[in-house]
Amino acid sequence: MQDKMFSAFSEQTRGFFEPMRKFNGLMLDNMERMTEYQLDAMKRYSQLGVERMRAASEVKDAEDARDFSTQQADMLNSLSKQMLEDARAMADISLKFKADLEEMMSETGQQAADQASENMKAASEPAKAASSNSQSSSSRSSSKDKA
Repeated sequence: MQDKMFSAFSEQTRGFFEPMRKFNGLMLDNMERMTEYQLDAMKRYSQLGVERMRAASEVKDAEDARDFSTQQADMLNSLSKQMLEDARAMADISLKFKADLEEMMSETGQQAADQASENMKAASEPAKAASSNSQSSSSRSSSKDKA
């Protein structure tokens, strides 16, 4: 009896904490993806900055300055494209997180509804049994009263 109670309590506790565990896992996965992507982007941008500073330090005359300016224009064009790609990638990560979160919430809601339904059934069975017992005992007592 005590084992059944402990087992039932353990199962209820697990059911209670499972949605929070899933949510925390989802948040952690998303944070990891975002951080990893941002670190990669920061590495790309810092390497680009270092390359541009090296190129600027190698300018020795007007012709080098003209070439450097042309390279700067090309670099700015590719940098703006890269920043757009990074923004899209971050938006995609956010949309995936949103979809995963909605799916998890839907599953959790369905599980809660199923659990509530099971609890209602379990609670109504003893009530029905008690009701039928009281009806049969009252009908017996009323038939004894008539006799």
